[in-house]
Amino acid sequence: MFSEKDLYFASEFLDKVVKKVSVMAPEIGSNFPTTNSRLGTWDPKGETANISSWTTAFWPGMMWLMYIKTGDETYKKIAEGCEEKLDEAFNIFKYIHHDVGFMWSLSALADYKLTGNEKSRDRAMHAATILAGRFNHVAGYIRAWDHSSMKWAIIDCMMNIPLLSWASEESKDPRFRQIAEAHADTAMRCFVRHDGSVNHIVEFDPETGEVLATPRGQGYSSGSSWSRGQAWALYGFTLAYLNLGKREYLDTAKKIAHYFIANLEPNELPRVDFRAPTEPIYRDASAASIAVCGLLEIAKAVPEFEKQMYERAAMSLLHTLSENCNFKEDELRLLENSSSAYHSPLGMHMPWIFGDYYLLESLMKLYGNDGRFTIHK
Repeated sequence: MFSEKDLYFASEFLDKVVKKVSVMAPEIGSNFPTTNSRLGTWDPKGETANISSWTTAFWPGMMWLMYIKTGDETYKKIAEGCEEKLDEAFNIFKYIHHDVGFMWSLSALADYKLTGNEKSRDRAMHAATILAGRFNHVAGYIRAWDHSSMKWAIIDCMMNIPLLSWASEESKDPRFRQIAEAHADTAMRCFVRHDGSVNHIVEFDPETGEVLATPRGQGYSSGSSWSRGQAWALYGFTLAYLNLGKREYLDTAKKIAHYFIANLEPNELPRVDFRAPTEPIYRDASAASIAVCGLLEIAKAVPEFEKQMYERAAMSLLHTLSENCNFKEDELRLLENSSSAYHSPLGMHMPWIFGDYYLLESLMKLYGNDGRFTIHK
């Protein structure tokens, strides 16, 4: 159980975040804040955003959370405007990827869950059908991208498969659930190492399912430990447990969480890679905000005597995150010091919209009103 002091801190922190987002919302509107890791620039109004980018739904997702928190229709209208714009990504289609789970869970599915909008339901089902179509039935994985390798799956996809769980429940079609479970089983077997660290990318033989390689990805090297990938896995396997019910997924999430917690430094953000050289030091606030969401859900799922470790780690990370926020009302940025990848120096220590989204979601989880956009049971 959190102490009164903890909850008072979190309540004040949430109020400050809500106030800052309320200032940002009318300025940004129904656009897609983005960071260019090649140029090292933050574009809050989305003038350079790619409509097919995996990050497009985090701003409308924040707007739906703000709508839940405040009841203000302004946020609902902004989110709806973003959702309508995202139809263009469907129309283009050839740039669609496995991150349709992120893109339409936090936009169309959030809309349908909160308002019952049937058109939003159709969008979410369409996205789920596209995601299911990326599944390799022989090798047992959902292909990440088309532009780099047909053989690659990445740990981030654990955050996409909740869309399939919802689609199965909604349509009563078990295929979606079966694909989600098969991918999670493959990820558990091929991505998660014995010590709880994870690979970012696994390259499979698409004809046999044999693991061919574990490319570096966004971490320091093959075999290292990219902290945001650890956070995706921590939260993703927790969501898999909550949606699919297999105890092995919760046990896996706990193992990953233990590794993550063990590698944190007191009062510091996670390093971009837990197995990188000690110098230079790069940190990633987004890894912390994602991990807090997973830690809070694990704490709800375990017996009483186990909760304290996960709650204590989550609260410690929230304190650190509070010291990395920009609450200046004349600057359209919230969470500072998120990072793209170890070998992308211009994408280091920047605002990234997914860091903002998971910060707001994590704070709202403490009060039981995070929207449940990726938890469907």
